Amino acid sequence: MCGIAGVIGCEVAPGTAERMIRRLAHRGPDASATWVGEGVQLAHARLAILDLSPAGRQPMELGPLVLSYNGEVYNYLELRRSLRGPFVSTTDSEAVLHLLRRDGDAGVRSLTGMFALALWDQHRRRLLLARDRLGIKPLYYRHLGHGLAFASELKALLELGVPGVNDAALADVFTYKFVPAPETAFRGIFKLPPAHTLVWEDGRTRIERYWTPLSSQELRDAGEATERLGELLARVIPEHVQSDVPVGVFLSGGIDSATTVSFLDRPRTFTLGTEPAHRDEAPAARRIAEHFNTDHIEERVGPTDLEATLATLPGVFDEPFGDTAAWSNWQVARLARRHVTVALSGEGGDELFLGYQRHGKQLRPEGGPVVRFAAALVPPLSHTGRSLHRRVAAGLVRYAELSGPFTGAQQHALLHPRLLAAREDPLWAFRAAWRPDLEPRKAMQWLDIHTTLPGGILTKVDRTSMAHSLEVRPPLLDHRVVELALSLHPDLLRSPDGRLGKLILRRLMTPRLPPGHLDRPKSGFNLPLRRWISDRPGLLEAALDRLADARIIRRPRRAAFGSEQIWTLLMLDRWLSTIADAPMRATGVGSG
Repeated sequence: MCGIAGVIGCEVAPGTAERMIRRLAHRGPDASATWVGEGVQLAHARLAILDLSPAGRQPMELGPLVLSYNGEVYNYLELRRSLRGPFVSTTDSEAVLHLLRRDGDAGVRSLTGMFALALWDQHRRRLLLARDRLGIKPLYYRHLGHGLAFASELKALLELGVPGVNDAALADVFTYKFVPAPETAFRGIFKLPPAHTLVWEDGRTRIERYWTPLSSQELRDAGEATERLGELLARVIPEHVQSDVPVGVFLSGGIDSATTVSFLDRPRTFTLGTEPAHRDEAPAARRIAEHFNTDHIEERVGPTDLEATLATLPGVFDEPFGDTAAWSNWQVARLARRHVTVALSGEGGDELFLGYQRHGKQLRPEGGPVVRFAAALVPPLSHTGRSLHRRVAAGLVRYAELSGPFTGAQQHALLHPRLLAAREDPLWAFRAAWRPDLEPRKAMQWLDIHTTLPGGILTKVDRTSMAHSLEVRPPLLDHRVVELALSLHPDLLRSPDGRLGKLILRRLMTPRLPPGHLDRPKSGFNLPLRRWISDRPGLLEAALDRLADARIIRRPRRAAFGSEQIWTLLMLDRWLSTIADAPMRATGVGSG
């Protein structure tokens, strides 16, 4: 995995791209380089995975084309056999470069894997940016007069100056826990959405989608679907371990990581042990490791230093990010990096096969008149209020209120009018991907894949792992697996009453796992925030005061916040403090 950055079409100070890529050294600690042309600076920070020799360094040139690329393409050997060459390395990046020379922008559709790339054509003075289908790898861009800057993370683009805060994006954090694409927390900086290309030419920018997954329901037969899923995973998961460096697997007690391990030959596995005991997945993970005879490494984490956590994560994400699991991901990545350079994870299984508890709650009947009456009377900023708001909601609104930290009613009670006015439609990102034509379970699957997965889960995994220079690959999110999952009848995903999810994956894995393993209740690693706050009430109180002073929220007189809500507020407060302390750099930007 790597970091990429560049500036094109405008005059910037010499060494600008070099300073940008220096901010991404954690993504590529093995080497860094820049390429400079007329009005163009490209940069690359390398984490060497394939062909560790200098032949694999980037930016990589082929005739008039210059490539800066971040990712792993798993079908690169197959592509390479169809290309003329000559090749000077055994990297996938060189195969990508030859493919794009032969097929142009359409070549992106032939790539199987995770990637974010920038291709500069010197003759045509044309830039192509592209991001993988699911949004596993990040890519940001920023307009500079008639020119454009891009980078793997926001922090590199802030080298060109720290722009104003995007108030609408801050409002989004209360709905989504993250800032959905194409928005960012900064005005004028954007995320390239998954499965999209951006072309810059002659000062003009064009953005297009190059892949839309199929959503037709075709597979109804459970036996056929199980067989097809097993055959596909047996092919896809081993492809994801191709590497010239050590590879491991994140192993929890759940079915997704166990599925990944089951299709590999005695991999190295990593697990975090935690307190309290009822949330500790280490014993279940140990059982899976013994069952598949893996080389298992387990580390127990002690009490989390809350101040250290709050000081670290804003700089990891560069914008407010409210998922409490970010810290556990950060810790397991730190553990794995001591032993390997690449790790596989089970991310995506819950979204593809409807494994979350909220999926079951979405299918429950809407609350009747009594529940509606109670919801109108109960204080909105209370645990009961949040629960009742969710029960009386339906369709897209219920989905948003089950997946986000604050309900709509809570936002109206908490947010400052300035912030409420900044985002007229809080559900805009969900609404853009909402498919009311689909059966409710399929609609949830589609919405997860297009919103919460790239904006939340994959952002979390990429930033927390790359903070430790660790490449993480999610084989369940290979686009071929995604397309198969989207073709499944809803009865193969979750029971009609909503009580049991991942039905097809359970059917596949039951004979492969230890007896009774799938009967365990779903758990997860969450920070004990409410307990911490009860021990240190001044921490949250001070954060609420600062957020009120910044006109982000109204200072609530009475509120009972849940852990997820507390974390969102604390992270937003610390991020704003980080921005306030950031030095304002001179942009040195012209419109050449």
